[in-house]
Amino acid sequence: MFAVLESGSKQYHVKIGDVIKVEKLGGEVGSKITIDKILFVDKVAGNPVVSGASVVAEILDQRKAEKDIIFKKKRRHNYRRKRGHRQQITVLRIQEINNK
Repeated sequence: MFAVLESGSKQYHVKIGDVIKVEKLGGEVGSKITIDKILFVDKVAGNPVVSGASVVAEILDQRKAEKDIIFKKKRRHNYRRKRGHRQQITVLRIQEINNK
């Protein structure tokens, strides 16, 4: 069984036991969260979401992602800017997929 869920305006194709990195969600490490915005569950497509479906996940870690480099340049004008940032992410392990 698999599901397609939406978190942080991104969609994730998950199965039980998968570990995914999503944009920061509130919660302590070790706690369980329920995601209700399920777009597709095992041959059932939602319009836009599947009613009654949910995914239960455990929070494994709250950390920063790898650095994203932003580089701006205008040729022939001696203009170069290099900046970077590290986005806050939450690492989740999928525990259950419920389709009611």
